[in-house]
Amino acid sequence: MHLPYTPPTALDYFGSLVQTDTEFALFEAAISLAQDEYPELDIQSVLDDVDQLLARIRRRLPEDAGALQKLRILNQFFFRDLGFGGNVNDYYDPDNSFIHVMLRTRRGIPVSLALLWMELAQGLGLSVRGIGFPGHFMVKVNLPMGQAVIDPLTGQSLSREELSERLDPFRRRNGLDDGMDIPLGLYLQTAPPREIIARMLRNLKEIHRTQEDWERLLAVQERLIVLLPESWPEYRDRGLTHAELGHTEQALADLECYLVHADAVVDVDAIADRVEELRRHSS
Repeated sequence: MHLPYTPPTALDYFGSLVQTDTEFALFEAAISLAQDEYPELDIQSVLDDVDQLLARIRRRLPEDAGALQKLRILNQFFFRDLGFGGNVNDYYDPDNSFIHVMLRTRRGIPVSLALLWMELAQGLGLSVRGIGFPGHFMVKVNLPMGQAVIDPLTGQSLSREELSERLDPFRRRNGLDDGMDIPLGLYLQTAPPREIIARMLRNLKEIHRTQEDWERLLAVQERLIVLLPESWPEYRDRGLTHAELGHTEQALADLECYLVHADAVVDVDAIADRVEELRRHSS
């Protein structure tokens, strides 16, 4: 007896890409985030498009090009010739997070632009990493004379003074400006691939939550829990979305999971009250 073949869902596919840290397919996972919004998306064709861009850059490189020359040619091609940059007119458009749309519009947000730029840089043999800088994702590249930190919106290499200035609003918001001198290097550590994808998903999560677009929000939250299966606040947030959608059983399962695992957090009483309310309405 042959069981009917069930093709993997977009969420299954995403799960296969982010299953282990050792074989984490960062760029492919980033492309796949668009599949909830664009279910017909052909990921291989997007990868092929990026390979074609890489081939165009390689044709510009002298055979003996060093790291600094490769970086300059890449930035000239990416930012000036192709015109990639930030979508200043509609920063909160979800399409800014979708690599395949960004390849067409040349507009994105720092983390999506950084991922495409990094993919091209790595294809040229440059040593690059992402930085989860507060409020603005950055990239760093190893050069013979040291490490350069680059703004993926512009390609600008930032000095320590400029990076410190960009940190000031974050420090003030978090009460870190009165005598607490946290070294700049702490904010320039490499962001692991799992953290980069989480940042992209949380950007989308905030957009959909603000717009109260519960269906789209739920799809993003499903991915976050596949990505971060022990991030208990994500279960709470998904449970609250299920409640908004009238999915009482799923809401209770997620919120109760959060209460079991939550450790001395401030909202336990409020969530317990929400669980009781859901139980009353479902009985």
